[in-house]
Amino acid sequence: MKTKKIIKLMLLSLLALGMVVYVAYAMIFLSGPDGEEKCVAVEYIMEGDEESKFIDESDMENMLKDAHVYPKGMLMKDVNTRKIEDVIRNNEFISKVECYKSANGKMCIKVEQRVPVMLVLPDGRNGYFVDAHGKIIPYRNNVSNLVVASGSVSDQFASTELSEFGKFLQTDEFWNNQIEQIYVTKNAKGKEVVELIPRVGDQVIHLGSLENYERKLRKMRTFYDKAIDKVGWKKYAKVDLEYDEQIICAKR
Repeated sequence: MKTKKIIKLMLLSLLALGMVVYVAYAMIFLSGPDGEEKCVAVEYIMEGDEESKFIDESDMENMLKDAHVYPKGMLMKDVNTRKIEDVIRNNEFISKVECYKSANGKMCIKVEQRVPVMLVLPDGRNGYFVDAHGKIIPYRNNVSNLVVASGSVSDQFASTELSEFGKFLQTDEFWNNQIEQIYVTKNAKGKEVVELIPRVGDQVIHLGSLENYERKLRKMRTFYDKAIDKVGWKKYAKVDLEYDEQIICAKR
């Protein structure tokens, strides 16, 4: 009796193991695309800010056709997803891409577009966008509600300090609504310094270098709360925040 029970338990264990193996096989092979079937559709999944959309499905389709890797009509087994990803990833407007084969002869291409934080208009040169990672994006479509940086702006400054500052502005509701434009000049030592043009009021906010900009803007916010409400926006032509623990105001 004891032997029969052991055999019975072994058979049940083997049956259970067989079921597990079959389910795994079915999930991997039976539910996936058939390599001998043709790709009949391409689905594009576009991620990113709709207001900052630089490319669309037709742009991506043209990219793939130009590179001779457009999958529609090909056998699924002949579609090289890595080549498709490489072609799309080389586009300057794309930050991430994932391509995978789905059931029923469908290819899925999921892309994430770069999101600009600032429009840069350097003196004497063509304008461009810069994203939160410091990547320079060629100017293509007008993006609304972006702060504009103009003046003596080097690409190095735009992709480092200005990019970081632009990211801060987009995540701070008050300053994102308050700052409309950034003007960049150079001081006597050749270092970039910035002035901020607010949306409300017509005074210039001299920030100086972007070092410790958060602390400087906290000073300005305190000045807004305690002084501007009392004296009004039109009393001062310029507010200088460059020096620690000081706010220097120039009257009109």
